[in-house]
Amino acid sequence: MTAVSEVELSRRGLLAGSAATAIVVAAPASDAAPLPQAPAPTSLPVSFEVNGKRRELSLDPRTTLLDALREHLQLTGTKKGCDHGQCGACTVMVDGVRINSCLTLAVMHQGDKITTIEGLGTPDKLHPMQAAFIKHDGYQCGYCTPGQICSAVAVLDEIKRGVPSHVQDDLTAKPRATNVEMRERMSGNICRCGAYSNIADAMADVAGENA
Repeated sequence: MTAVSEVELSRRGLLAGSAATAIVVAAPASDAAPLPQAPAPTSLPVSFEVNGKRRELSLDPRTTLLDALREHLQLTGTKKGCDHGQCGACTVMVDGVRINSCLTLAVMHQGDKITTIEGLGTPDKLHPMQAAFIKHDGYQCGYCTPGQICSAVAVLDEIKRGVPSHVQDDLTAKPRATNVEMRERMSGNICRCGAYSNIADAMADVAGENA
């Protein structure tokens, strides 16, 4: 009985001591120094060419290119969809190459030439791709259309420059603007309305004119 009692007391003592230690550790020290706060981010200057015009901004370095275009330059044609680079609604062209503007910081594009949907054409003088989208009903709600058009223009340029894609059997051969080829390259642009066939028709129309 004595041995059992000693074991029980030992266990109880251990538990009590652990609890007391936890309370002491969890209790904040009255004279503890406050945690240092991170300084507010400073603004950084950035200068780039947007739709043929030099634009100079002072931005929080965390500002995405998408937000710089929409919120600071009021170029709201470029849409914010998923904001995670998954839908393509924010597609613009930087030095002729299409990118998701939500995934890149504005300050990374010092000196770059950026083209948005507003820079492709105007209601009085449409870009051939814009005209083809209208002709073939390549849109329904229209929300994804600016990104689709910017991507489509860049896709045809990629094919013309011989940039390979995942569907080519021979990566050394010059790609052609086939339906399969264009659909593969446009797969990063989502149309929730499902106008994919009409978009492909519009692109084929423009590709035929440029052949």
